Amino acid sequence: MTQEKTREAEVSGFMTSLLRRHFGRGPQAVYVTIAPPYMTVQLRGFLTPMEEGLLRQGDKRRVMQTRDVVMDELRPHIVEELRQAADLELKELYMDWDLDTENAMLIGVLDTEDVREAEWPADIHRDMLVKALSDASEKAEKRPERVDLHMLSDRIILAERHQILVRIEKQLIQNGVVEELKLAKRPIERQVLKEVPLQRAVSRKIEHYFVEWNFDTDKGFVVLVLEA
Repeated sequence: MTQEKTREAEVSGFMTSLLRRHFGRGPQAVYVTIAPPYMTVQLRGFLTPMEEGLLRQGDKRRVMQTRDVVMDELRPHIVEELRQAADLELKELYMDWDLDTENAMLIGVLDTEDVREAEWPADIHRDMLVKALSDASEKAEKRPERVDLHMLSDRIILAERHQILVRIEKQLIQNGVVEELKLAKRPIERQVLKEVPLQRAVSRKIEHYFVEWNFDTDKGFVVLVLEA
């Protein structure tokens, strides 16, 4: 087993145990991809009985808020444990939840100069992908100054969109209204991603869309999970 595969197995085991301890139930499956300087952790089948009850009552907002609060508290612990257990130095860690499909995605940025990516398949049109992502950003906030694409595996594409926040969003962040802004932006960004021709750019079915942001640096992440 290669070093990266060993690390991926260690991360998978750690995340399963952590979520079971703090949420009462672990995910049905965990898929870890390490492609420095990035790491993604996809959680499938992750929904607790209490959350299922809240969703039946239509209270998705409370589930999202609770998860964000718990994971914000766990973030330093996750960073430290992954450093010790898997020798991974994380300088940034983000999380997104897709309750409709019972999936979640953790996005890690590693503190390393090592850069490794998967080979870009011939059926993925990067120029079309950049344009579609830029068009989606323009629908939701504003057109990014730059879009960086990274092929982390044959199924995971990570995009970084730079300088996408509009003035009112920046003011809300300055006023401390960060959680409310995230809760508002998540469904909008997922919706606009489905309105632009991303599917044509990748030539494969996109199974999941995940979004997150670094408001301090005005950067937005998009992770696309492609059909196998």
